[in-house]
Amino acid sequence: MPIPQTVRTRLDREHVHYEVLFHSRTFGALQVARTLHVPEQQMAKVVIVKVKEQFVTTVLPARWTVDLHGLRKMFGTHRVRLATEQEMTELFPDCEVGAMPPFGMLYGLPVYVDRSLVQDGEIVFEGGTHSEAISMRYWDFAALMFPTVVELHRPSCDGLIEGARN
Repeated sequence: MPIPQTVRTRLDREHVHYEVLFHSRTFGALQVARTLHVPEQQMAKVVIVKVKEQFVTTVLPARWTVDLHGLRKMFGTHRVRLATEQEMTELFPDCEVGAMPPFGMLYGLPVYVDRSLVQDGEIVFEGGTHSEAISMRYWDFAALMFPTVVELHRPSCDGLIEGARN
């Protein structure tokens, strides 16, 4: 499965410079980073979260976990949970489950980016498949998605749910 046409068309239409990085079939952003020899901080993972009745795209460095408690406080509700595989399949019909790109706006979802990713000049993320990643400048990504920049992470040693479906 190639990078979804939805993603490729938007990047090309906006004349965004990006690079497709082909790699062996891997699962999880950390494994992609290791396979491509990309610094873990530069590798972004996507975790889809349901807040009340709305799904949101969260984007954070591959090595970190999503702070669901922090999201509950930020959104002012206890109704925050990870999306199921079935929900992700429905939300991103042209992507492989677990390989969604951080382009939630293309799929009708708001995008929240961890503050730490703003510091990096380049980001790498799965491109909709388990064998292709995309590398681009963070600010090009931000100009396309207009993400809300917040604190999304907490160190994984705190026992929080790992963003396994990244």
